[in-house]
Amino acid sequence: MIIDLHYLPSLEYFACLLAHDSITIETQEHYEKQSYRNRCNILASNRVDVLSIPVVKGNSKIKVQDLRIDYSQDWRRRHWGAISSAYGKTPFFEYYADFFHAVYDKKTDLLYEFNAELLTICLKLLKVEKKIIFTEAYQPVVENDYRGQIHPKRPFIFNNVYQPVAYRQNFGNEFVPNLSIIDLLFCQGNQALSILERSVRK
Repeated sequence: MIIDLHYLPSLEYFACLLAHDSITIETQEHYEKQSYRNRCNILASNRVDVLSIPVVKGNSKIKVQDLRIDYSQDWRRRHWGAISSAYGKTPFFEYYADFFHAVYDKKTDLLYEFNAELLTICLKLLKVEKKIIFTEAYQPVVENDYRGQIHPKRPFIFNNVYQPVAYRQNFGNEFVPNLSIIDLLFCQGNQALSILERSVRK
């Protein structure tokens, strides 16, 4: 399957990865505003918080692999502060936080490289081994094409890949599905993969 590269991807994204043996990540497409390429959803107190990475020249047609992060805004402090506030008291934050904080602590120039490093960390913590290929040329027609299918404006039920499996979250009594993978990792730790596997729609 082929899919775009997201920022701290959703559970739907990881359910999609688990459902396929070979993964190709698109790097040659044009950047799309208001997509998961530079945003993710976490659960803060009483609400879902959208974290969005500012990018340079995001309005122009530019390949995702060439898109630069805008450091004129203090987004790293805002994002890590929001993540720490939301998950600092979860059971597994102290075990996993340093892996993520190390990425936020350095100044990665390209959004593509930043997202790829975070994805690698998430797969490692989940203990998931997948063969991942990065595209070198854009192909408009491919099999099992999930590019642009997992999108903030497209409810997960449309893709028929992810079925929510409730787990204990840090805030609220009502389960919020399909948040960023870090919600599951920080809240459930070594049980995260089992929950993900049950979340893959057969």
